[in-house]
Amino acid sequence: MSSHSYNKVWLHLIWGTHGHKKIITKSVQPQIAQKLFDIAKEKQFFLRSCHVHNNHVHSLFDLPTNLSIEKVSKLLKGISSHWINTEKVLKQKFQWGKGYGVFSVSESSVDKVVRYIQDQDEHHRRKSFREEVKEFLVAYNIEFSDDWLLD
Repeated sequence: MSSHSYNKVWLHLIWGTHGHKKIITKSVQPQIAQKLFDIAKEKQFFLRSCHVHNNHVHSLFDLPTNLSIEKVSKLLKGISSHWINTEKVLKQKFQWGKGYGVFSVSESSVDKVVRYIQDQDEHHRRKSFREEVKEFLVAYNIEFSDDWLLD
């Protein structure tokens, strides 16, 4: 960060597996989450919270002045998928889906979003990933088509 540039931009980044397939086993979810934290540290941005579920990831990070949202998404998704395949973390070839959702978070809501991310397993006992994404899009007034939301 430049010594004359300051910002605090919290973002909730969500992305899924290719085809939203539920292929990330419970046993490797913490390993993949740790890899995402390691990537953030290496690339010098602060990943405050991260949860890997069977078919998607929730993360909360502070966007630095030298990176774009798209670049952070590409770093997290690209490096982690390469690592998952190279290290054979899963028994099959792996890839993340093409897109992502990113939503702004006010400083006063950071702890609430961290709790939301940490409670994903419980949350998804009641609601599918598709339902969850749809709620985010509606809450943030983002126009979408149902065919964009794959199960």
